[in-house]
Amino acid sequence: MGRTIVIANQKGGVGKTTTAINLAACIAEAGKKVLIIDLDPQGNTTSGLGLNKNEIETTVYDLIMGESSLKECMIKSEVVENLTIMPANVNLAGAEIELADVKDREYVLKNEIDYIRDDYDFIIIDCPPSLNVLTVNAMTTADTVLVPIQCEYYALEGISQLIHTIDLIHDRLNPNLILEGVVFTMYDARTNLSAEVVENVKESLDTTIYKTIIPRNVRLAEAPSYGQPINVYEPKSAGAESYRNLAKEIINRKDL
Repeated sequence: MGRTIVIANQKGGVGKTTTAINLAACIAEAGKKVLIIDLDPQGNTTSGLGLNKNEIETTVYDLIMGESSLKECMIKSEVVENLTIMPANVNLAGAEIELADVKDREYVLKNEIDYIRDDYDFIIIDCPPSLNVLTVNAMTTADTVLVPIQCEYYALEGISQLIHTIDLIHDRLNPNLILEGVVFTMYDARTNLSAEVVENVKESLDTTIYKTIIPRNVRLAEAPSYGQPINVYEPKSAGAESYRNLAKEIINRKDL
């Protein structure tokens, strides 16, 4: 059975979508079958993988609202072999209100994904930068939560709230959910601050901290505007090498 990983952090600008896109692409590059689910109404994962979010007729929103089948809202990537995308666009913003009166609304996504879970080695879910009903749906569907933390002064801000949410969902909705761990992003080797943040987080959090640290990288920032993950856009860049290393670490985890 495959592993389902949510990429979550309610703090924006921490490299959450960048990590979702590039981790999924590098795991697929390693020969694993991967489904990436864009659960953020901004649809940046969708456009970052080369799809025009404004022209897609059937998205994850239609699946959640019971208006389409799984097959209808899944698109095979044309830029990455072994990768399938469940896209999103602004329509998804309405799901919060529309799900308000739905019975077992926290399990709407899980109930659908359970049908195809065994078809993939990894399912990666990109969440909105908030702890709303979409994020809860992602966490009830998932096995683990991977938290990207930006190497900057307020890195730990909000992390305790996120961990509290994960604990709540584990206790009340998904007893299998655990914290996958932390990955540091936007590391700048030229500053003392980045190194200090890494040490601070290691001292403060009792969880797995991946050895791979994602550097601040111009090519990483450029890649989404070309609709390509970094291992396609600039395969020999430091960013591509880092996400390949992270993918290897995650694939080789034996304790999950």
